[in-house]
Amino acid sequence: MTSQSTSNILMIRPVAFGFNAQTAESNAFQNRDDDQQAVQQKAVEEFDGFVSVLRDNGVNVTVINDTPEPHTPDSIFPNNWVSFHENGDIILYPMQAENRRLERREDIIRQLEENFAANHVIDLSRFEQKNEFLEGTGSMVLDRVNKVAYACLSPRTNAEVLKAFCDYTGYTAVTFDAFDQNGQAIYHTNVLMALGTAFAVVCLDSITDASEKELVIKSLQNVGKEIVDITFDQMNHFAGNMLEVKNAAGETLVVMSKAAFDSLTVEQKASLEKYGKLVYADITTIETNGGGSARCMMAEVHLSSLGN
Repeated sequence: MTSQSTSNILMIRPVAFGFNAQTAESNAFQNRDDDQQAVQQKAVEEFDGFVSVLRDNGVNVTVINDTPEPHTPDSIFPNNWVSFHENGDIILYPMQAENRRLERREDIIRQLEENFAANHVIDLSRFEQKNEFLEGTGSMVLDRVNKVAYACLSPRTNAEVLKAFCDYTGYTAVTFDAFDQNGQAIYHTNVLMALGTAFAVVCLDSITDASEKELVIKSLQNVGKEIVDITFDQMNHFAGNMLEVKNAAGETLVVMSKAAFDSLTVEQKASLEKYGKLVYADITTIETNGGGSARCMMAEVHLSSLGN
């Protein structure tokens, strides 16, 4: 049976993390810290702390080190270039920033294949030649059980590539436009929306078209998900960037950053706690400079374990 979440997570430990000027134009969440050398050191500390939190909660985390060359300042966010599926498929995605295309590493996939059963690699990166992009589970928030891909269209989320993904996987796309409080298009769907087995966290205010908003609400309600509506301010603290994860004992965790956790109201925390233990880590430096948060750092490995 298809499940929404997994206890197997891939994370990439950074060697040269920092503010990426190539992505900043479309990512309003990025802010450059003055001392970029200190940023890498802090990012590694935050990364290791986050991995420890996950492992302490029974999650199986595969950590692979980034390489010094080529320089990939955003390698800490692997969910954008690869996704793993229960039927054994591995999908590679077209990335807008040229230095992010360098994050796609065959050796990472080979290493995972030592422990997990892979079937096909589907490479959508050819769309880069047409300047059409779909940045993995950043661009799409997947309801894996009901095979629905939610996507806010943006320079990084192209409808044609989304259709190619859906044609191959059998997903149905629910598309909409979304904007932050300043009217700028939101670069990735997974900063405004997170899906669990039975809940959906979403910043409904960001979906300005009434009919599109209604479509999203109905689509979520039709499959019985409780909607936890977050504000722009909570979205800006990455409350939309959480991920439902299982641990080895089969217990459900709702993983987010400390900033996201701290931004939630008592009522919102109570709603989410019905569905799993709330787990968080302080990743402020990563969030500030990278413009991504906890969900972006975790690529879920939905492949079957080889059990060795």
